[in-house]
Amino acid sequence: MRFTVAIDGPAAAGKGTISRGLAKRFGFAHLDTGLLYRATGRKVLETGLGPEAAALAVGPDDLARVGLRTQAVAELASQVAAIPEVRAALVAFQRDFARRDGGAVLDGRDIGTVICPEAEAKLFVTASAEVRAQRRYDELRLSGQAADFAGVLDEVLKRDARDTGRADAPMRAAEDAVLVDTSEMDIDAALKAAISVVKNRLEGHSA
Repeated sequence: MRFTVAIDGPAAAGKGTISRGLAKRFGFAHLDTGLLYRATGRKVLETGLGPEAAALAVGPDDLARVGLRTQAVAELASQVAAIPEVRAALVAFQRDFARRDGGAVLDGRDIGTVICPEAEAKLFVTASAEVRAQRRYDELRLSGQAADFAGVLDEVLKRDARDTGRADAPMRAAEDAVLVDTSEMDIDAALKAAISVVKNRLEGHSA
């Protein structure tokens, strides 16, 4: 069976946690597409390759490397993600993953609009910038990294502006995506809402 769940939304909205939860609940494979851009950014940093060449050189092993979730790599990932040639180089990888047998969940910023517009289920997971900044701030402090809330909020706002304002594949909700606002939801409630959406789509797909 081929069944694709496309999940989009801004940083720290909870889409990664929801995506992993959905994959576990339904037995689907999961791809955090943001790791492709993080791996590309890190490869640029370490090898001196141009962004497009680095994107073409990214493979499954690169996604498993430690250190991809640091703030520095995240910032570089957002920069290379704004380059059309980089996005084009990574499209095939994502689409092949999406249509694998057994079902797949992909999360990112242009999954439901560009990568998998025909996905059987689409969600747009979001939260207020302040809530997302607080989550990221807490995450950084827990991992032992120095953090300043005002600075984290500024980075969140700048990244949102970059992701929504880029000319190629800007972040936006697909017209047929279900909105899940996690600003005032705990993860159990958010995951429950997402499971309900996917379950309904899956039942319709199997009928």
